Amino acid sequence: MASAVKHRCERAPEVEVIFSPQLYGNSHLARVAKLIDAAERSIDIAMYSFSDSGIRDALQRAVQRGVSVRFLFDTASEDRKDPAGTASAKLEEIGIDVRYVNKIMHHKFALIDGPREDLDHAYAATLVTGSGNWSHSAGTKYDENTAVVRFHGELALRFQKEFNGLWDNSRDFVWTDGITFQTSKPITDWVIPDDPTLDAFFTSANFDVKTTSYGPTFSVVSGRNEVADRLVALIGEASESIHLASGHLRSRSVAEALLAKAEANPQMDIRVYLDGQEYISAWYDAEQQTDLDTCLAAAGDSSSKQQACLDKGFYYSYRLHAAGVPLRFKYSCYRWDYHYAVQMHDKYALFDGRRVASGSYNLSDNAEHNTMENVVLYDGGAFAGLAGQFEQNFETMWVTGIEQARYEALVDLIQDTNEDIPLVFEPMSLTWQQVTDLKDLIRSHCPAVDSDAYRQEPDKHTTCPR
Repeated sequence: MASAVKHRCERAPEVEVIFSPQLYGNSHLARVAKLIDAAERSIDIAMYSFSDSGIRDALQRAVQRGVSVRFLFDTASEDRKDPAGTASAKLEEIGIDVRYVNKIMHHKFALIDGPREDLDHAYAATLVTGSGNWSHSAGTKYDENTAVVRFHGELALRFQKEFNGLWDNSRDFVWTDGITFQTSKPITDWVIPDDPTLDAFFTSANFDVKTTSYGPTFSVVSGRNEVADRLVALIGEASESIHLASGHLRSRSVAEALLAKAEANPQMDIRVYLDGQEYISAWYDAEQQTDLDTCLAAAGDSSSKQQACLDKGFYYSYRLHAAGVPLRFKYSCYRWDYHYAVQMHDKYALFDGRRVASGSYNLSDNAEHNTMENVVLYDGGAFAGLAGQFEQNFETMWVTGIEQARYEALVDLIQDTNEDIPLVFEPMSLTWQQVTDLKDLIRSHCPAVDSDAYRQEPDKHTTCPR
């Protein structure tokens, strides 16, 4: 314990946040590669999507100089079915142990020289975590945030414990011979310091683990809502402002907490910025409500069946608009498709201009009960400067394309020219009403836009000929 205290006193925690999009050289991808090049002992990675060659090359250099690398990779679950040439196989071929779990691995974190074998190493470790996958689009195209935290023992221990729990209950991606399964020194809660200015939540708390014929298996426990409950509490505690930037808003408990907060505090500064895929029309909102009512009626008195109905995906953007909550979408295409959408992929919330909750967690029941996710709460102390940086980022996104008058220019092009109608365009921050009006305008000038051909292959129909 004395050694841990010594480490804690030697270096004050350091934190930086990198917002995307950036030029590649300034992106979180380039920063991660440099951090990997500085690794001396170990690297533990939990990642949903990984395709960046710069990071792959840095990992290979790390292995070559004797650094032990473990990789929990969501893609490995699919890659194992036909492994040759896959991203997972290529990682194993350079000496990295790749494994997967039976749930979606949606984390985007790495621990460099963490407390894998010696808990004292936590106080000099580097943690990388946030919304950004390790892909070129995440660094240079999408809205993302990635935090780099160094010399914070509690955070390193919490994430090492999370990684260990997943790693020890993972399944092997079988490809390269000679890779040895490496375990970690156990971490119990009593050895983790309690910094009142920081907390970390993990959806893994919603699962139990058992061994089946397929291997270790995570099973959701009914009634557990670890991260959603924490976010609802933060919404309830806010007194001045809530600024939410999220790719999704499909969590019933979080959305209803926001709506209740807005109703009870009509003068409070509550603003929500979502990705364009979250837009729904008034008609669609009524349809999904009808489907929910039908499901609940069929469920009868069964509480489990009722809960299953309530846990189904439900879009809340129209409800926020109808309640008068200031809401905008990052809108860049008539029909959302991953091939071309310039995504708003952040997952953060700001409370009262001083508390930041950020991580990999999508606001959905799927994220809560079928996915491994994290949220870190930064609340002053060594992290006091973060809130201002996130606020600035939020304000910048909130007015995307407004100064350039992109919306007005697009409307003029559609109404007043004979040029082909763009169905994919520069991103704009639009209200629900603006999106509705724009979609109606495009449909009126391009009736084919809702045809089967356009719906089924949107990436082949990015413009509509006159």
